[in-house]
Amino acid sequence: MPSALEHLRAMVEINSWTENRAGVLRVGELTESVFAPLGFQAERVPSTNPGYGDHLFLTRPGNSKARVLMVSHLDTVFSPEEEERNAFRWLPEGDRIYGPGTHDIKGGTVLMWMLLQTLQLQNPALLDSVTWVLALNASEEVLAPDFGTQCRQRLGDQPIAALVFEAEGRLPGGRKLVTARKGRGLFRIEVEGRAAHAGVKHGHGANAILQLAETLRSVESITDYSRDLTVNTGRISGGTGLNRVPDRAVAEGEFRAFKPEVYAVGRDRLLALAGPGSVRSAFDGLACQVRVEVGNESAPWPKNPGSESLFECWRAAGEQVGQRIESESRGGLSDGNFLWDALPTVDGLGPSGDNDHCSERSADGSKLPEYVEPASFVPKTVLNALAVQRLLGK
Repeated sequence: MPSALEHLRAMVEINSWTENRAGVLRVGELTESVFAPLGFQAERVPSTNPGYGDHLFLTRPGNSKARVLMVSHLDTVFSPEEEERNAFRWLPEGDRIYGPGTHDIKGGTVLMWMLLQTLQLQNPALLDSVTWVLALNASEEVLAPDFGTQCRQRLGDQPIAALVFEAEGRLPGGRKLVTARKGRGLFRIEVEGRAAHAGVKHGHGANAILQLAETLRSVESITDYSRDLTVNTGRISGGTGLNRVPDRAVAEGEFRAFKPEVYAVGRDRLLALAGPGSVRSAFDGLACQVRVEVGNESAPWPKNPGSESLFECWRAAGEQVGQRIESESRGGLSDGNFLWDALPTVDGLGPSGDNDHCSERSADGSKLPEYVEPASFVPKTVLNALAVQRLLGK
């Protein structure tokens, strides 16, 4: 634990906001140095977006072609300005350590190191029996798709499993691991109306904001909790001056679902909203035009036999040490969404903590920033090590 916490503190003290390319590169260099003594060789792959840092792949060749992929990421959601504004930095306090990335996901990277260190000390033959590939995404927080493509190119002929080290789920007296995640698509709705003087020729106008409001009622009606389909409008804009009937309005949002067929329904219903709108000019009947685009999609990771069979290794290992382990379907996305259909994948192998993506702290305690529970590191490492031994039959 002393070495693990030293590694974690060094990572957390480097700002690695996705758009801070220099910071992400520094975390990558530090991560490379942490795993080098375990025999890992580094490969840096530039992101498709030149403003992001390099993806990092660390490989330890084994005695067979079998490969195990272990996944984490280098970036966080916190800009340097936000960290400074909220005095958000490494802070041990009671049974928690606060700080950017302590939980999501630098703590997970450290648990990868603890697992491999444990195997080297306790079962070196197992460590040498397969090739280990550590894949660290430079832009996970914005879900850039190029990392998934790079991972799939490095699976080799005999991929065994993808182990994703996002944080575990909370369970009284136990832990939750992730075996399914929602897919997500972003949408943009643009309405074109006709401008007019609001006082002189109001009836000539076709109000784009009014049409957008009508369209968004239909958007929100797509949400169907019984099918775990959700649609969220996150941002709207439109109009210019208050004395003009607005000729343009825009809304952006996202939709999510666990099952591919339900996701497809949500997508189709959104796209079907395009076309002439119901808001028309009183002067000549000109209709507002609605355009809908869907982009930046991450496919659902549904329940599947591969993930379920992999989870059984962790459930059985939990029984061995008296830990209750359950699987969960999680609404948020991870790099597991890019991998589950290529090889068995399980997620949630990281530590316990809470308040991901939050940097604020209030005096009354109603707002607390992201933190990790260091007491979870050793028990989780034991669980992961026993499960990997089961997975590899050693």
